[in-house]
Amino acid sequence: MIKKCLFPVAGYGTRFLPATKSMPKEMLPIVNKPLVQYGVEESLEAGLTEVGFVTGRGKRAIADHFDVNYELESEIKGSSKEQYLSSIREVMEKGKFSFTRQTEMRGLGDAILNGKRLIGDDPFGVVLSDDLCLTGDDEGVLAQMVRLYNQFRCSIVAIQEVPDDQVSKFGIIAGEKMKEGLYQVSDMVEKPDIADAPSNLAIIGRYILTPDIFDVLENTPPGKNGEVQLTDALLTQAQNGCVMAYKFKGQRFDCGSVEGFVDATNYVYNNVYKPV
Repeated sequence: MIKKCLFPVAGYGTRFLPATKSMPKEMLPIVNKPLVQYGVEESLEAGLTEVGFVTGRGKRAIADHFDVNYELESEIKGSSKEQYLSSIREVMEKGKFSFTRQTEMRGLGDAILNGKRLIGDDPFGVVLSDDLCLTGDDEGVLAQMVRLYNQFRCSIVAIQEVPDDQVSKFGIIAGEKMKEGLYQVSDMVEKPDIADAPSNLAIIGRYILTPDIFDVLENTPPGKNGEVQLTDALLTQAQNGCVMAYKFKGQRFDCGSVEGFVDATNYVYNNVYKPV
């Protein structure tokens, strides 16, 4: 059983400056709930209740969000406003939270490696909060991937088809199609030019990783942009064993971009948000 999930949340969020000068981008609200809470709720729904965060300087608000605020709660106790805390209280009751720091921004692979002290020798999920994945009343993306892990017992990446002009923004996979929506990975390239891309199947911010990924990351040299790339480590896993790529069921919003953030806000307000 997978019980742990890692959230790399140390990035600066420069595309949202000046809003993110003093506020973590993961705390930007989609209507009335911060991005990171959507991801944690997805993790809990999948049974991944031990939630670890790899944070950095200026990220204190994330830890505070998943903790009790005695002054606020005392102030609104017994009033109609107390109901607004119901969703975060439910998250806090279900989850166990731990934190560590990435002291230098050296890429997603390095952030994952920093999470080893929280994960240990267990398989684990990874959620990138920038990618908001909504599935309506169906099971969440991580829950879909956990079912696949229980079958294949190997690392799994979530993928979706992207237009050619978007290929250079993602890690791109190629592989043998096992069945509809499922591939065994044979190649991975981080943010390739369209001429060098092996397909248009892009990795998005949901992963199930086996614990040997830490050993691979420790021996993975810096790649694209001088950063330790998780894509490079996963390619090593694929070449020495098995990595599966799963075309998930649901809708993804790129909330790392202003346009995607606005689209997500409009979608959630019109289709998901339920005033209390």
